[in-house]
Amino acid sequence: MDKRVKEFMDDIKIRNGHEPEFLQAVQEVAETVVPYISEHDIYAGKKILSRIAEPERLISFRVCWVDDSGEVQINRGYRVQMNSAIGPYKGGLRFHPTVNQSVLKFLAFEQVFKNSLTTLPMGGGKGGSDFDPKGKSDDEIMRFCHAFMSELFRHIGHDTDVPAGDIGVGAREVGFLFGMYKKLRNEFTGVLTGKGLSWGGSQIRPEATGYGAVYFADSMLKTKNQTIQGKTILISGSGNVAEYAAEKCIQLGGKVVTMSDSSGYIYDKDGITQEKLDYIKDLKNVKRGRISEYVDVYPSAVFHKGKTPWVEKCDMAFPCATQNELHEEDAKTLVANGCICVTEGANMPSTIEAVAVFHKAKILFAPGKASNAGGVATSGLEMTQNALRYKWTRTEVDEKLKEIMRDIHASCEQYGVEADGYVNYVKGANIAGFVKVADAMLAQGVI
Repeated sequence: MDKRVKEFMDDIKIRNGHEPEFLQAVQEVAETVVPYISEHDIYAGKKILSRIAEPERLISFRVCWVDDSGEVQINRGYRVQMNSAIGPYKGGLRFHPTVNQSVLKFLAFEQVFKNSLTTLPMGGGKGGSDFDPKGKSDDEIMRFCHAFMSELFRHIGHDTDVPAGDIGVGAREVGFLFGMYKKLRNEFTGVLTGKGLSWGGSQIRPEATGYGAVYFADSMLKTKNQTIQGKTILISGSGNVAEYAAEKCIQLGGKVVTMSDSSGYIYDKDGITQEKLDYIKDLKNVKRGRISEYVDVYPSAVFHKGKTPWVEKCDMAFPCATQNELHEEDAKTLVANGCICVTEGANMPSTIEAVAVFHKAKILFAPGKASNAGGVATSGLEMTQNALRYKWTRTEVDEKLKEIMRDIHASCEQYGVEADGYVNYVKGANIAGFVKVADAMLAQGVI
């Protein structure tokens, strides 16, 4: 079986050898899905996984805009439309200097499986730009978003491709993008999700990814007859996902002791309360400050410059910052310090080597394509509300989110149980996501 996986990956590397993030994502899926394909004759000779790994369409375009000093700036824009077998392309837009074709292909590939797991009719896509919103004025961001959408609008639509936010693309950016789309198309449709509540947005959407990750972790703990109550929790990041993962952990009785950003992390031995979290939200979302400023207000906390939080003792860990932030040595430290559950809030934040450490230790480990699917699931619920011209209450959306996350957990459990009873959630998520997409592709023929 190792030989078959190697042969598959050798073929993928021929066309994508210069794209390390994408190759990592495909490798992780291939290690569990290739053996499954070999055991099921229905997929023999159809090259389904190879077809999923090749984007249906990859769009790259120039984005020119004028900054506040009158200088013309040039960025690259992208949209990767990966797979539409079960529905229109669905996935976020990321504005960050690290954005390139490899990163977006990895995210789009992951999105195919993630969206499949939600049980909602959504294909997979991803897009963005190497534009950096940090340090830019609102007017500069508006001009960039308008310029970006003036090209992207040709390739998206509510039945074709429905983008959303991601790193660097929050409510402000979605508003500017939607405004230009509406002007260019002269129509008001649910073509972007993550919209404001007064113009088509859904309750719980900002909270959904973080909340969903905690709901998934709670389902894993219940298999061990445990709960989040009283657990000491490490969280990386201080953006949208990290903030709301922390909020839900606090609500369920967990003690969150760390949060971070690119400058380092804070450790609060007394725990981050809702009041302290509200300060972090204001600091990061309104004042655009750095996490290090937390210790100025709460001096009992300690700021560790340039480091990640995985050295601290904990029961649970939620990597919620960015891809490949948690390495093999970090994983070994977490296990040695008594961590029993790791739940990915970000996309692929744990390296392949780190995941192997978690599996060897037989701890609960949830891959992002399953545990952070709450965001796109609620985007799907927003699409449904837009189509109905109707709005559900906060309680209704939250209950639907909980149900979706429970269903995702059950699917992962179904396909992930190994001979010794250990649930390999990576295997379960990959196979469960693959089966739905693969069966749809078989039914539709070679296209």
